[in-house]
Amino acid sequence: MKIRTVLAVALMAGQGAVTVPALAAPDATQIPHFVSKGGRHALIVDGAPFLMLSGQVNNSTNYPEPLAKTWAVLDRIHANTVEVPVAWQQVEPTEGQFDLSFVQALLDQARAHDKRVVLLWFGTWKNTSPGYTPAWVKLDNRRFPRMKDRAGKDHDVLTPLSSKTLEADKRAFVKLIEYLRDHDPQNTVIMVQVENETGSYRVPRDYSAQGDKLFAQPIPAALAKRMGKRGTWATAFGAQADRAFNSWYVASYVNAIAAAGKAVKPLPMYANAALAGPSNVPDPTGVASGGPQQDVLDIWKAAAPALDLQAPDIYDRKSANVIQYLDKFARADNPLMVPEIGNGSDFARYVYAALGRGAVGFAPFGMDETGYLNYPLGAANMDAATLDAFALPYAAFGSIMRDWARIASEKPTFGFAKPDDGATQSTTMGGWTITAKWGEWQFGEKDWTWLKSTPAPWADQPIGGAAIAQLSANEFLVVGDHVRLIFSGAAGSPPNGIVVSVEEGRFDKGQWVRSRVWNGDQTDYGLNLHDRPQVLKVTMGRYR
Repeated sequence: MKIRTVLAVALMAGQGAVTVPALAAPDATQIPHFVSKGGRHALIVDGAPFLMLSGQVNNSTNYPEPLAKTWAVLDRIHANTVEVPVAWQQVEPTEGQFDLSFVQALLDQARAHDKRVVLLWFGTWKNTSPGYTPAWVKLDNRRFPRMKDRAGKDHDVLTPLSSKTLEADKRAFVKLIEYLRDHDPQNTVIMVQVENETGSYRVPRDYSAQGDKLFAQPIPAALAKRMGKRGTWATAFGAQADRAFNSWYVASYVNAIAAAGKAVKPLPMYANAALAGPSNVPDPTGVASGGPQQDVLDIWKAAAPALDLQAPDIYDRKSANVIQYLDKFARADNPLMVPEIGNGSDFARYVYAALGRGAVGFAPFGMDETGYLNYPLGAANMDAATLDAFALPYAAFGSIMRDWARIASEKPTFGFAKPDDGATQSTTMGGWTITAKWGEWQFGEKDWTWLKSTPAPWADQPIGGAAIAQLSANEFLVVGDHVRLIFSGAAGSPPNGIVVSVEEGRFDKGQWVRSRVWNGDQTDYGLNLHDRPQVLKVTMGRYR
């Protein structure tokens, strides 16, 4: 892998300077890990903060030949990371006999294409089902039992209460991590997802005799302490008791697997969630009960301390819902990451909203040329327009990848995504208000009557966003497309606030390099970022 160096930064601004602490020299042998401070998080790769601009392949692109149809798409969108499944059925097709040949093929191909890797372990759960377990697990219901519904009938989902299933899954997962320990000293793999979209639809918990016995007991002490609740599951959680019970036991199961893997090689590990509605407590029978959705994160935190984070898989096309998901998963105790999001062009705007909220990674799903499309969840066609939508923000962030990752772990950030109704949005950072408008040309105002114009072609399209980092009291780093940003003094701040300078540029080995200064038409009507990757440094000030 190429090693991207990051040096000390001094961002010059007018008569002063902002000094950013120097980073340690890059170290390709240091195992990736998280550093969290003050509610902000950094994924450390090669000894420095790293931003995963990722693409996830389709579920069954986990064989060498279809995997080869991935790299051109990833290069096209400027991705630096790929998320790829490794299935229990391919690692241990015969019990006790392990085949890690695909893992080596993945490592070889990723290194050849200069990509880092997030491995997705498809074991006991994949979209709640046991579809990627070996046949010897699928077909032995006595040894590897399924959940029971209220009538005592088998549900398709394997029960999280089975120690035999857990031990078998754990054994295969440990073999996978041992292979990485022994064959990936350069840490091509930087993170591992443990299971996939855990939980159970329609049956909120295991109603077997074992399940009923455990359900009647007091909730575990660690959960009682975390939640401030006491008593049995029914007493503590009421109508959500079945789901809370399943969340605890699924999370404990996943935690045991993650802990065993980390004992071999302590890579960052996480669990992903099939989401329910963002603003309500979901119906226990209408959600993937047991998974790490936004309203049960505290249960998962108590039950699964070996995991570094829980993450949302986002296929909701309503912009207000997406923002709620991001806000609810971005926590001081939970680094934000979007490991799956729809690959339709309308989802690309959320790159800015996610990274502006400190996300360490972002990945549209289905980014390969194997011919599978999950429309209507994602794109109807993997065409140029779809790829361009992700390529634009990825190219901009990719040009400052290490610098943005470091700054976002230390400084306030915020992200806009164009809302479905195109309404103007604003945020306040320090003494300044930043307003985002949509559907504007680069020149003039929409309400001018003396100079006629047609609406901008993108005015009614669900595209556009911006991410802003506050470098100092009066300095901001800006990345965006198809947006007009207006900087002004915040309410209650001293008067006479103005834009002092707007510099277009880049970072070179950690040092800001100005390519030109925007002025005149480029700033008279706000800052209009449209159809190309652009990075700006904005300096504000007040005259006396």
